[in-house]
Amino acid sequence: MRNPRNEPVSDHDSSDTPERRCILSGDNAGRDAMLRLALGPGGEGGLQPVLPDPLARAPGRGAWVGVDRAALSAALGNGKLKGALARAFRTGALAIPDDLPDLAQAGLTRAFTERLGLEFRAGRLILGSDRIARAAREGKVAALYHAADASADGARKLDQAWRVGREAEGTGLAGTTLPLDRAALSVALGRDNVVHLALTDHGSAQRVSGPLQRLLNFLGAPADGAQLTQARNDGRERLAAPEQADEVMPPEQI
Repeated sequence: MRNPRNEPVSDHDSSDTPERRCILSGDNAGRDAMLRLALGPGGEGGLQPVLPDPLARAPGRGAWVGVDRAALSAALGNGKLKGALARAFRTGALAIPDDLPDLAQAGLTRAFTERLGLEFRAGRLILGSDRIARAAREGKVAALYHAADASADGARKLDQAWRVGREAEGTGLAGTTLPLDRAALSVALGRDNVVHLALTDHGSAQRVSGPLQRLLNFLGAPADGAQLTQARNDGRERLAAPEQADEVMPPEQI
């Protein structure tokens, strides 16, 4: 999967983005690069279920995770996640679902596709290679995306058209290859054979960027600015170790 090389969709410096600390790796990153976990309503035996909060909007205390799915699964299996969540939520009365990684991926995917759907219905997302190529050459494309199974030749031609429209020929500017194939994108948008997508509004690109960053990071392919390389590399070694009873890590808040 090609890492996106898009120019920033915002003029804000990355240092302005609120940062949170991953409860597992201890690394800091912006909210849009991390998955938030929240507590659901009390369950059986007084245990509170821990659930993914893909939009990072659920009320109450939150726990932030910046590692990818594989590392989260490992931490769930060796007990490190349980200890980190107990500290973050300041309680050990937690019910952590065995399929938490599956729930997280499904939730992050749904958040991303629903955002795309909203932009599409608002008329700010265009489909079709010819239409996208024309808009790209005219400098009217703010963000460009390709399905995971898009042909390399088709993606390359649209990337070139986008560079021409942005007067960025000779640079690495290219569309983002999504972690969804054309079938999944077609279902999400209610259209046939969705292979390439383009946003024509910079505000739309900004709104889509957040859920997309979270999804890509969770799947191990962070978007530009995710700033979690250390969490995926050095952090993996820390996550592989069994939970230590005397380990202390500050709790994370909303």
